[in-house]
Amino acid sequence: MSGGAFQVGHLGDTSDVRPARWSGRIFGGWGLFRFLVTFAFAVVLLAPLASAEPVKLSASGICHDAASPWYGRTARFTAMPDMATCLTTGRAYSGYEPGAAEAPSDAYDRDLYGDWLDTDGDCQNTRQEILAALSTVAVTWNGAGCTVVRGRWLDPYTGRIFLDAADLDIDHLVPLAYAHVRGAAHWSRDKRIAFANDTRNLFAVDASANRSKGAQGAAEWLPPDRGFQCQYLLRFDRIMVLYGLHYGEFEAARIARLRQRHCADGTG
Repeated sequence: MSGGAFQVGHLGDTSDVRPARWSGRIFGGWGLFRFLVTFAFAVVLLAPLASAEPVKLSASGICHDAASPWYGRTARFTAMPDMATCLTTGRAYSGYEPGAAEAPSDAYDRDLYGDWLDTDGDCQNTRQEILAALSTVAVTWNGAGCTVVRGRWLDPYTGRIFLDAADLDIDHLVPLAYAHVRGAAHWSRDKRIAFANDTRNLFAVDASANRSKGAQGAAEWLPPDRGFQCQYLLRFDRIMVLYGLHYGEFEAARIARLRQRHCADGTG
């Protein structure tokens, strides 16, 4: 067993392994290895944040998601959690294509706020009682005494007089959809129903004026009757404070400017 027949013995010879050189490679590369692990971990953590950019409701009432070509240029906005919620208040940008999964659990749904209540059981719900209370003459009821048919109402939004109850909507001064994305989404169902029936937040108004307002807030829409605009702003703000609802940053600044403009004479 001489010569090259017993080369297996060289397995124990570490002279060719050069441990100092290999350990240098391993430990010299440790900083790079640690950097790569840290970088990968950061990417995993930050990926959800990168995809969670807020939808922007611009000062002009247009909703921009991250796919909007105007997203980066929209500097004055109210942040919204998603397009579905934003679209309860604003309108979509040109070219917007809704996704199939846009149905967040806290999105606005009118059913969340219940129907008009009849709290005293007299068959006259909140709408009928508001009509009766705001009429400047005794109202005419239907045969069952449950529904107001005629009266005389001054619509504060338009300044017009109405005699037929069917021509009037009962408007929520602070719209339900508007309130929903500013705090009401987190209320109990009982509180939402109470809010929807709170007479301090209700007006009998021209149906067409109410529908032109939609779910817009005071920063986007004011009643056509200039003589009521200051009162509208003050009452709107009062309801917001009463219920702990929150304006967006730019929205609050715009409403403050509107109050200065429309309530400057101190008559509000």
